[in-house]
Amino acid sequence: MKFKNLKLIILLLLFNTSFAFSQDIKVYDFNAFKQFLQKTDDKVYVVNFWATWCKPCVKEMPAFNKLYKEYANRGVEIVLVSLDFGKDVQPRVKQFIKTHQIKPLIIILDDPDTNAWIDKVDKNWTGGIPATVIYNKSKRKFYEQSFEYDELEKELKTFL
Repeated sequence: MKFKNLKLIILLLLFNTSFAFSQDIKVYDFNAFKQFLQKTDDKVYVVNFWATWCKPCVKEMPAFNKLYKEYANRGVEIVLVSLDFGKDVQPRVKQFIKTHQIKPLIIILDDPDTNAWIDKVDKNWTGGIPATVIYNKSKRKFYEQSFEYDELEKELKTFL
């Protein structure tokens, strides 16, 4: 009986894992995406702009994963915004998620008119990545830098 239950649990876990990676990642233009920068509820939002080809972005992903693990149940929402572009973006980002076991929400921002929207994210943003916005309903801060976990957590705590 226990062996049957274990087999069922393993099958469900395998199905759920493959199902999660087979789902399409949502793709937004900036007008649809800006909702992620304008929430006014009681949560703290951490919105990180990154790309699979950006070495500093990839290096900081474990920090965002750990932050998600530590703060997801404490009113913190993390959104990782891929700025990848070109052919086969979805499969490339999906593979990245699988390889790096990314847990926070990942979306793709596909709006080539960066000159029109970079200033709307933050007036001081040069367009370099990685870049992160941390905000809540009363405070907002922009960072054009890479983070180690301790530094990222320290910044987050100023919003809690």
